[in-house]
Amino acid sequence: MNQVTDKKITKEQVLHAYEFRHAAKAFDETRKISDEDFQFILETARLSPSSFGMEAWKFVVLQDPALREKIRSVSWGAQGQLPTASHFVLILARTAPDLRQDSDYVNHILKDIKQLPADVQKMMLGYYQNFLESDSRLMNSDKAISDWSYKQTYIPLGNMMTAAALIGIDSCPIEGFDHVKVSEILAEKNILENNRFGLATMVAFGYRKEEPRPKARQSVEKIVQWV
Repeated sequence: MNQVTDKKITKEQVLHAYEFRHAAKAFDETRKISDEDFQFILETARLSPSSFGMEAWKFVVLQDPALREKIRSVSWGAQGQLPTASHFVLILARTAPDLRQDSDYVNHILKDIKQLPADVQKMMLGYYQNFLESDSRLMNSDKAISDWSYKQTYIPLGNMMTAAALIGIDSCPIEGFDHVKVSEILAEKNILENNRFGLATMVAFGYRKEEPRPKARQSVEKIVQWV
């Protein structure tokens, strides 16, 4: 039997994880996530879907206290999380040069990762080029391509947070930072690989320091329309 159906997670367990998850503003510094558990969280990011399967992302696990503090100085939304999180992840997105249809990276994905036959590679490149040029009109600017890449990083972000919640680990997604200044700090360390990557978002993981307020959401009738 398929392993997924053989060891079925109930709907109640999944919904409980969503109820459990909240944006933790600070974490219990005495508790650390085990290597096994954090590798599990990272694996859910690795297995996340991406447009055309291009995996246009990179995950930087930021554990250096000095670098955390430097980034904290220009990240108003991570004041409590950066010093206390067990693990802190910078989610990077590939920029336009790597995502054009004639790039070495795109060729690497199709040839080496997907291991497609030459004729299928050519067909996929045609579909991909048409998507960039006609369907989405992303080729009009490098910024449009990069923005498309940035958007996709929120898929693994969500998957990582849900996976963490399923095993009782807290998290907090973070957009509250000076993008230019943090990027300069990362560039100094060559983490952006000469602008082949840009910082899309951050996420902190750990164990809650205190219980959150009850979750508040609009009703499903307010946010769902059937047509």
